[in-house]
Amino acid sequence: MLQAEIKKLAHDIFEGTVANRRQLHSNPELSFKEFKTSEFIKARLNEMGIAFQPMATTGIVAIITGDQPSTEIIALRADMDALPITEQNQVEYASANTGVMHACGHDAHTASLLGTAMILQSLKSKFGGTVKLIFQPGEEVLPGGASLMIKEGVLENPKPVAVIGQHVMPTMETGKVGMRKGKYMASKDDLYITVQGKGGHGAQPHENIDPVLIASHIIIALQQVVSRMANPTTASVLSFGKLLADGSTNVIPDKVYMEGTFRTLNESWRSKALEQMKKMAAGIAESMGGSCVVDIVPGYPFLINEEKLTGQVYEYAQEYLGKENMIDLDIWMASEDFAYYSQLADSCFYMLGAGNKAKGITSSLHTATFNIDENALAISTGLMAYIAVKRLRN
Repeated sequence: MLQAEIKKLAHDIFEGTVANRRQLHSNPELSFKEFKTSEFIKARLNEMGIAFQPMATTGIVAIITGDQPSTEIIALRADMDALPITEQNQVEYASANTGVMHACGHDAHTASLLGTAMILQSLKSKFGGTVKLIFQPGEEVLPGGASLMIKEGVLENPKPVAVIGQHVMPTMETGKVGMRKGKYMASKDDLYITVQGKGGHGAQPHENIDPVLIASHIIIALQQVVSRMANPTTASVLSFGKLLADGSTNVIPDKVYMEGTFRTLNESWRSKALEQMKKMAAGIAESMGGSCVVDIVPGYPFLINEEKLTGQVYEYAQEYLGKENMIDLDIWMASEDFAYYSQLADSCFYMLGAGNKAKGITSSLHTATFNIDENALAISTGLMAYIAVKRLRN
């Protein structure tokens, strides 16, 4: 039985998968600088006898072709970059690179895909068709490694009919898997706003043009774009996380600098909302005697899980894990550059439970204490291999 065979293979390679994950976790590298990570992956692929080629400098695409006759092609994706965070975990495999940490689980994603590759390589006689293994750099930083891999032809020659990815989720217990059909994750655009005024003494506001006050009005007013201009059924989020006004208790500065992010799941509304924000910010600043420059850096599109494919993947995961371990997810307003694949090919991006309350493994993604329950790696490798083989057979 395929399920039992793959579970045994996943069990047999579990220690090696954990070792790979720990090696990667100890040696994290920032986006588009994953040179040692790339060499590590290549070495492991060579050990397995799997052909590969470099792409987007540090990226890698590998190919496994089954022995049975078939022209079906699918792709499995893992990201490999780390974040500029200083790790606080007291573990033997903690980051050896100060200020750099695998705080989003990309080490687990890469180790998992290497494990899946090992399983698929040993199962070649059991399936036909081709599996593309995409080890992708730079998910955390614009323009996103996915966009560069696509430009260099990762979805061509051969062209996959489906792209599948997984992401560890510490808010879900190990053993659980979550999915959502249709729109799942949001687009992402970054806003950089500079408000220019005229500084001076805080006790003489009538002689100044207060950019702090102008900036405050802009922040509050722009929320109306979400609350009063968006269709209530269209998910939208606008958040400002940085505000710099280099004055003092009695010093009004000349200018104020702000940074924020806008996210939604509707491309036409996305464009309209951003344009409205620029007009509102400029208009408010002008009406108060100042000026405003709004620089918008376009980010990732929204991520959509193709309904038929995601239905299949859900079915396969349920077969592998049991119905009781499946979770139906809600929309998540975070963003992911896997979205680029989903805009061009039938795709499915699912969440892999990696938390464990009993072990105290509950920290969120992108935090200095993020970690995973490594028992999740016994599931991640086999599950993705099972999904791949079942999809190719069907």
